[in-house]
Amino acid sequence: MLDKTTSAVTESSIRNIGRILIDVTQPLKARFRALFTLRNLGGPTAINCIAACFTDSSALLKHECAYCLGQMQDERALCVLSDVLKDQQQEAIVRHEAGEALGAIGSQTSLAVLQKHCDDASTAVAETCRLAVDRIKWLHSDRATSETLSPNPYSSVDPAPPAVEQDVKSLKITLLDEAVPLFERYRAMFALRNIGSEDAILALGEGLEQAGSALFRHEVAYILGQTQHTSAVCQLDRSLRKTSESAMVRHECAEALGAIATQTCTDALGEFLRDDERLVRESCEVALDMCDYESSGQFQYADGLDTVTHSSDTVTHSRDTVTQAGDAVK
Repeated sequence: MLDKTTSAVTESSIRNIGRILIDVTQPLKARFRALFTLRNLGGPTAINCIAACFTDSSALLKHECAYCLGQMQDERALCVLSDVLKDQQQEAIVRHEAGEALGAIGSQTSLAVLQKHCDDASTAVAETCRLAVDRIKWLHSDRATSETLSPNPYSSVDPAPPAVEQDVKSLKITLLDEAVPLFERYRAMFALRNIGSEDAILALGEGLEQAGSALFRHEVAYILGQTQHTSAVCQLDRSLRKTSESAMVRHECAEALGAIATQTCTDALGEFLRDDERLVRESCEVALDMCDYESSGQFQYADGLDTVTHSSDTVTHSRDTVTQAGDAVK
């Protein structure tokens, strides 16, 4: 799990971390660690630094930037996320994550842009926007306060609340039923994650292999990584190896294996470092760094503050790009 960075830091330090994030000469794993440091620090300067990265060539990194902005739950990020969602030049996985991030922030002001893209040409974007609309409407309804929900044992802001139902068999039926609205299936998914028993994990594994929606399968892979349950390794490994599977799903399987971090996971990730899909091979690179972190005893994954303290001179050439992005959020 990623630890929160809690110490007070200067604006200069935050900008230095931002320079690592946008520096294309830095290893991708270092840029990811910088990104999660910025997410944990929060605030307008961190948002500006993350926003500056949406011109990068890596869809993986940009998608993770959108994810982090959503997790920060700061309405000052709404403008940049809306722009990314609307930008047809951005990869579908990046636009999808921007839509999900708008749902995570949960502002009713985002409903218009989300509803506009509920019939997007990209199925993943369209489904994401429908889910985000459903989440925002749920969040601002009486149900959000009246329903008794299982606690989320993780720090994530999820695209749907968990279902009220707690019976694994019933939740599995809902999870796998293609006739059930996607939002309700997501609710079953997160309820199973929160339960976290082996039966619940195996039910999720069936969702990874059987669901018709690539978006749904990728979300299952993500939460299996959250649980770090070794019972999920077999299904994740199979989906990663399935080259006919959507790259969006395979990339999420790779990152989930990195979070679980057994030797089997490490071996599988190493095999796909030269995958034909850039999204997959970059995910394997980052996931192997997560494996190293999980087995190292390091205090935290988001170690950007330590990096800028010891090597700030290596990132000064990116100063202008971050400074120019400073006006993006007020």
